[in-house]
This record gives sequence, C-alpha cells and structure tokens, in this order.
Amino acid sequence: MDEIVRQALAKWPNVPHCTGWLLLDRRGQWRMRDDAAQAAGELGTPIRHEALLGFINRNYESDADGQWFFQNGPQRVYVELTYTPWIVRLHATDGALRLTDHSGAAFEPAQAYLDDEGGILFADDASPARVAALHDHDLEVFANHASLDDAANGGVFHWRDGVDLPVQPVARADVETRFGFVASPAARAAAKKD
Repeated sequence: MDEIVRQALAKWPNVPHCTGWLLLDRRGQWRMRDDAAQAAGELGTPIRHEALLGFINRNYESDADGQWFFQNGPQRVYVELTYTPWIVRLHATDGALRLTDHSGAAFEPAQAYLDDEGGILFADDASPARVAALHDHDLEVFANHASLDDAANGGVFHWRDGVDLPVQPVARADVETRFGFVASPAARAAAKKD
C-alpha cells in the first residue's frame, strides 16, 4: 500500500466504502462504471491512464471476507470481478514459460484447473491461495504446453523442465466459493440491505 494511502486512512478513518464503481474484467482491464453502466449491467469504460492503473494495482487487496478492493486514499472501493481476482498472461520466451498477473507481477502457479467452459485457472501456494484466470489470448500458448485427456476435463500442464502441474477439473460456478472470494461486493451489500 502506498504511504500516501496510509496517511489518508489515518487522517480520515471513517470514509464510507464504495461498491459497484470499479470492475476487473476477464482480460485484466480495470473499468470505471458510472450509474448508467451499473444500471444497464455493462462492464464500464476501460481505464487507460497509466499512473492511475499503477496506483490501483499497488493498492489492490482483499478483506477478511474475500472481497477485493482498491484503497483509494481513505476510501475503500470494492471491485466487481467478472471472474477471478487475478488475470494472468502466459508468455513463452526462449523456450521458458512465465506467468504475470494483470499488475505485471510474476505469478508462480502451484495448481492448474480447467473449468467447464474451457477456461484455464491457476492457483499459487499462498495462504489463502490467489486464483487467477488465464487471459483468453493465451489459450494457444497453454495448449502448446499441456496434454489434456480426450474428454478435455483434465490432464497435465508442462510448466517447467521437471515441473508438471496436474490440470484438475472445476465448475466455473464453484470457483468463487472454492477459492473464498466475493465476485460482486455490490450484490452482497444489496442483499444485506434487503
């Protein structure tokens, strides 16, 4: 967390939280959602300002309930997730594979999953594990380094020399509960009001 954010939290500790206004899409883009986008159920407008993107990425965390948020100074802006809290890109350079998350940081997978819609997920060995969906543009790179069974519901991902990760099946509908995150803090807040 940025020092300026820590100082703002200390100075104004009781600023109300915000929900529904920030979304992380399936390709790792941050999107702003005004009232109209929220009402229409739209993803919102992609954020393109590099300094703002860096600020969001540095101050992106989760709370004890598994809700992901961006700490914007004294205000906690809860993030709507179109799938998982992290989106990763798979790169093959000079015969070596590497994964980076949507903030540009390295992501070291400990587990690999194939969901029932053909999506690939990775989880690291952190506690709790960070789960990340593979960007759909990288499915071919994944396929070039994986051996899937005929039913395409499992197999092996050849991550590094001597390191193969079993590809386990998972239902997309179960991912949120299985990995302990909240995909829609706005829906959760609305349900608490009812």
